[in-house]
Amino acid sequence: MEQTILRQGLRSVMITSTLRSCFATVAAIVFSAGLHAAAVIGQPAPEFTLTDIKGTSHNLSDFKGKTVVLEWVNPECPFVVKHYEKSGNIPSMQKTATADGVVWLLINSAAPGKQGDYDEKKAAAWLEKTGAAATAYLRDADGKVGKAYGAKTTPQMYVITGEGTLVYNGAIDSIKSTDTADIAKAENYVKAALAAVKSGTAVEKSTSQPYGCSVKY
Repeated sequence: MEQTILRQGLRSVMITSTLRSCFATVAAIVFSAGLHAAAVIGQPAPEFTLTDIKGTSHNLSDFKGKTVVLEWVNPECPFVVKHYEKSGNIPSMQKTATADGVVWLLINSAAPGKQGDYDEKKAAAWLEKTGAAATAYLRDADGKVGKAYGAKTTPQMYVITGEGTLVYNGAIDSIKSTDTADIAKAENYVKAALAAVKSGTAVEKSTSQPYGCSVKY
């Protein structure tokens, strides 16, 4: 009798353990899928709130009705240096876009102490030095926004319509290099996406493989 009770008890423990393991696995899969599905082309862009280097808080929803560009940035990344200090390419794009009513947000997801983690004063000096014309420079020190969007590199660009729909995610252009001579040769995906949104047509190339330095989470 005692052996029978013991066997039943062991069987019950094994079943309970198996069920817990299954639930844990399913939960992990669902959670992982949710993370990867957070920023999906054709779907609403993930909402976020970040504070800029002037102390102003910005919600993505604040810009409803306007096209928004999100650009992940690290001022010390050689690929960013190529498009800013060495060529002025991105500042020029920012000036053209913002003059056309586009909101351009720079987001720095570098963790404290990591490469490119600029405080407010240093970031402001960098913006002035490079002639950047972004709407705001936002710090994402805990990396929550970067991870929600799946940002992997600097620079990495996202284009969001006035309705809040994500229509582009990827590289700035088609040539992965730090050579400024390649800018003129490359297909600029961000310019193409903005032109499509302005004309009310579909973005032909909605995703591309981002290139640059890894985001320093």
